Amino acid sequence: MNKDIEAAREQEVAAWFKARAEHHIETSCARVFLIGDAAFKVKRPVDFGFLDYSTLELRRWALERELVFNRAAAPDIYRAVRRLTRSPAGELELDGSGETVEFLLEMRRFDEQGVLATQPWAIDDALEDALGRTVARFHAGASPRPKGGGVHALGYTIRSNANLLRGLAPRLGALAVERLVAETDLALERLGPLLDARAEEGFARHCHGDLHLGNILIEDHKPILFDCIEFNDTLSDIDIQYDLAFLLMDLDFRRRRDAAGRVLNAYLDEASRHFGAGLWTGLAALPLMLSVRAAVRTHVWAYTGDDEAARAYLATALEHLAPRPVSLVATGGLSGSGKSTFARVCAPGLGSAPGAVVLRTDEIRKRLWGVPALHRLPREAYTPEMSARVYDQLFGDAALALKAGRSVVLDAVFLKPEERARAQALAGSADVAFQGVWLEAPPEVLRARVAARVNDASDADVAVLETQLTRDTGQIDWRRVDTVSAFEDEARALAEAMG
Repeated sequence: MNKDIEAAREQEVAAWFKARAEHHIETSCARVFLIGDAAFKVKRPVDFGFLDYSTLELRRWALERELVFNRAAAPDIYRAVRRLTRSPAGELELDGSGETVEFLLEMRRFDEQGVLATQPWAIDDALEDALGRTVARFHAGASPRPKGGGVHALGYTIRSNANLLRGLAPRLGALAVERLVAETDLALERLGPLLDARAEEGFARHCHGDLHLGNILIEDHKPILFDCIEFNDTLSDIDIQYDLAFLLMDLDFRRRRDAAGRVLNAYLDEASRHFGAGLWTGLAALPLMLSVRAAVRTHVWAYTGDDEAARAYLATALEHLAPRPVSLVATGGLSGSGKSTFARVCAPGLGSAPGAVVLRTDEIRKRLWGVPALHRLPREAYTPEMSARVYDQLFGDAALALKAGRSVVLDAVFLKPEERARAQALAGSADVAFQGVWLEAPPEVLRARVAARVNDASDADVAVLETQLTRDTGQIDWRRVDTVSAFEDEARALAEAMG
């Protein structure tokens, strides 16, 4: 490329837009100009090796891909690729008949305060659930990339991280950098067969590639994924779990491990409707994927000059690779006793970030019945035969997750002694610590809670509770927790004790 020509072109285009824009945003590789209800993105003539916008044709190619790729998740935001042209009088104009001076992408303008990175503390339970399920459905609909993912794709980023971090070692700490490089290489070697097997099984897909909180917009209480990677297929044709890992790592780093865990569990429930057992066995690679994402942010922040943030991400990358104890917690009790609340409060403190997998029979039943999690099921979905299938699925998924090194919390009624015994036996066979928790409250409290439920996967009503109250549960030797008063502290204390 002729750098002088491209530089002059960039300055002319920027000046034209700045004269008309109310505001503009600059990054290392693009400028976005806000005019009325539109946002116009112009690629900068840069070549970073992994990203090349150095010529007009390369920028057009990238913008057209950006339009097509992002319409999959955000069709209402991405409008069209347009041209800035030169009139016979030498003036610049949009989509004129003259020669093309620059290509640009027109987008719908949106409220920047709606981007999750501006308010991570405001993410509530409903949004966490919606986030996980939205990403899972996006992955389920994404095109398979059998030549993507695996050791090749993750190794590409790991090698890039190592080179960049070593160049920054004098600022970040050489010992920490070399330790991260060595531990990452060992983890990749150990997990290589699993990663390649996942690619063959369909877990490598055309993904977003840059799924952090800065690229998720909330409108009408719904998450919209935008600004996916279009410039390098190796960074976007990846394992779906590695795609999700960026969001989980970002939430966890911002001290929202609770939100990250809820996103993960909603994702797993939704994704298990589309993917097989590899969804659970693949969790063994999640710590490595979280670490790699944190390492990426390490050098990104270092190159902005924020060494303090970079060192924090470096420490986080190392923490994700540190082994954590694996445990199984089973929460039981009658409807309305607080099982799901206890499970969700307990889960973030168990095992590796972002905490334990929570498996809930109410959600599993909906999954097996082929309906959304909040859809109310007919009476025939609650036959003894169907309930047996639900518990079989519960214990089967839990066994796979435990084997993958992920702590698990089981959320079920566990009325029968044999069901409780089966939970303890599972922990024994997996050689992990076990704790059964029986949650209880007076009948009048249970009735009030059940009657007040809204937007919950449980179909149990007061009539179901009355039947449960007449059942003989046998001897219960699990830890009993009274949920009349606040019991969240007990859940956190249990998680801390089990690690």
